[in-house]
Amino acid sequence: MILKQIKALWFICNPTDHFPSINEKLDFFFFSPAACIEHLVNVWSIKKKLIVFDLCCSPNVCAMQNIQGSDKKYFTNCKQWYHRKICGKPTVVTYECCPGYEKVTGEKGCPAALPLVNIYKTLGVIGATTTKMYSERANLQEEIEGPGSFTFFAPSNEAWAALPTEILDALVSNVNIELLNALHYHMINKRLTSDDLKHGASFPSMYQDLNVHIQHYSNGVVTVNCARLVKTDQHATNGIVHVVDRVITAITNNYEYRILLENEGSYTIFAPTNEAFEKIPPETLTRILGDPLALKDLLNYHILKSLHCSESIVAGTPMETLQGTVLEVGCDGEEMTINGKAIVTQRDKLGTNGVIHYINELLIPDSAKTLMELAEGSVVTTASKLFKDAGLTDHLIGSEAVTLLAPLNDAFKDKSLAMTPDMKKLLRNHILKERFSSKNLYHGQELETLGGVKLRVFVFRNSLCIENACIAADDKNGRFANMFIINKLLTPPMGTVMDLLKADDRFSTLVGIIQRAGLTELLNKKGTYTFFAPTNAAFSAMPPADLSKLMSNVSCVTICVRKADVQLFPFQRNTTVYVNRVPVVEADLMATNGVVHAVDVIVKPLRKP
Repeated sequence: MILKQIKALWFICNPTDHFPSINEKLDFFFFSPAACIEHLVNVWSIKKKLIVFDLCCSPNVCAMQNIQGSDKKYFTNCKQWYHRKICGKPTVVTYECCPGYEKVTGEKGCPAALPLVNIYKTLGVIGATTTKMYSERANLQEEIEGPGSFTFFAPSNEAWAALPTEILDALVSNVNIELLNALHYHMINKRLTSDDLKHGASFPSMYQDLNVHIQHYSNGVVTVNCARLVKTDQHATNGIVHVVDRVITAITNNYEYRILLENEGSYTIFAPTNEAFEKIPPETLTRILGDPLALKDLLNYHILKSLHCSESIVAGTPMETLQGTVLEVGCDGEEMTINGKAIVTQRDKLGTNGVIHYINELLIPDSAKTLMELAEGSVVTTASKLFKDAGLTDHLIGSEAVTLLAPLNDAFKDKSLAMTPDMKKLLRNHILKERFSSKNLYHGQELETLGGVKLRVFVFRNSLCIENACIAADDKNGRFANMFIINKLLTPPMGTVMDLLKADDRFSTLVGIIQRAGLTELLNKKGTYTFFAPTNAAFSAMPPADLSKLMSNVSCVTICVRKADVQLFPFQRNTTVYVNRVPVVEADLMATNGVVHAVDVIVKPLRKP
């Protein structure tokens, strides 16, 4: 096939032997044969897209997305494509005549309308043959063949096959009562097109006038009692048929499934099973159950503000809870997921004002957690262990109003985790004495730690930092305290810029030069200096003559250090900071009057272009 296509392209792009008239050749002479083939391939790629568009928009043609490896199908009007994936699984898109229409040779789309038949025969036409069979067995055939105007939500063949065996056996063992009642619950005693099935509408069924409930979702899915409408508007002489993807069950008024909430509305509850509670450490469960505010937040975190049947979920979507934060409700293949976990064990238990999904894991919001629980359940587990080893557990599990500055796990790479006295002291300075929100921090603000150190806040264009560490994620707001996740292990300032340089042996040459130049007082003054400090290695790398000149000429040193008309151009590439193209080997050495960045090369002015 590919060879034939190449030959065809070559024929078109080498017309000399095939076109008798020069006028017929002219269009092709603008391309070389190779360029011509490339051009036609591009044209064919565009044409394929146009064919898809043409098919989709031809009269009475319906697009169908079928999840690969399953019987699950989604019919669409070409506006809802779900990005060619449903629940993370790729779909195959095909086109077919919309129900009630057929092709005509030589015409686009499906222009010919089929003659209408009664509902019973329509069930066969649209492929709902199992529903048709059960209608006959339940003596419903005569009713749906006769006069009237009905709406029939007809389960697909796959819907009947998916029904639990014990339920199906109970229905077919008593066809004149149970099966007939079940089918009547799928019927409404008037004709309702898809346009009539408005969001939030309820209609009395033909079984004891029990209502069926309609829900619309932003992704185009429409459900009736949580059954997804697969094919809509199958017109019949005595009504209309909508194919659904499951056998509809009645809403029960049993206490087990009734959603008892004070406010009017439609809700979704993720109800934890007994197993879910058994997984929680007893001390955590006891603490939450004994704290009315934490318990209220816990319960409200399991309730969505709107009704969401499982069939409405085609991808992960953040949904607001009554607690005020969001859960990401999604799906992975056939599994419904909460925050990325497949913890839903039973779905779509309908209540009078919402739907219940059972889950086997308790959802605990941050607002019901201690600081230790916040840390253990996030990306700061290394810091969490270190705080424990440092004897700071009581501050993290109690009711103190503090703020924890927790470094990311990556912040500890290549660092010793030994619990030395200095490490204990450092970790105490990662706990602030008050409960703060990052939204209320401002530039120049000072925050006192448990160790008595004052930490400064720096506000930059794209960062909010506390000393050398910047906040790397949204606040974690616990029951009594908050946690800021920071990108580095925090190093509080322990002296002026001069003190810092004198305390670090790498800068001994620089310190000697500064002292000889009489600049010690400058670097001890109050201020906000940024010093790109050359290490001993930087001076050793200088040509001997230049180094000798620098060391012997005090005025030159003074000019080099204090020169104000030389511009510095700092920038960052990936994770490395540069100044005038010189890489910083260690950044953010904090001082009380500024910051020092170590460089292994003497920084020189950039040449002007």
